[in-house]
Amino acid sequence: MNKEQLVAAAGSYIRAALASVVALYMAGQTEPSVLVNAFIAGLVGPLAKALNPKDKAYGIGASK
Repeated sequence: MNKEQLVAAAGSYIRAALASVVALYMAGQTEPSVLVNAFIAGLVGPLAKALNPKDKAYGIGASK
C-alpha cells in the first residue's frame, strides 16, 4: 500500500468511528467514556476487513 491508499483507508476508518459516536450522541448518550468506546467499536469493522486476506478490495489481500 502506498501513502495515498493508507490515507484513504484511515479516512474510511475515522468516518466509520465518528458515525458510531454521532449516532449515540444523537440518541442522548453524552457520557465521554461511552462515546470513546463507540469510537473504538466503529474501528472494528473496517479493521476486520483490512485484516482479511481473502478480501481483494483493500487490506492484506488486495493486489498491489
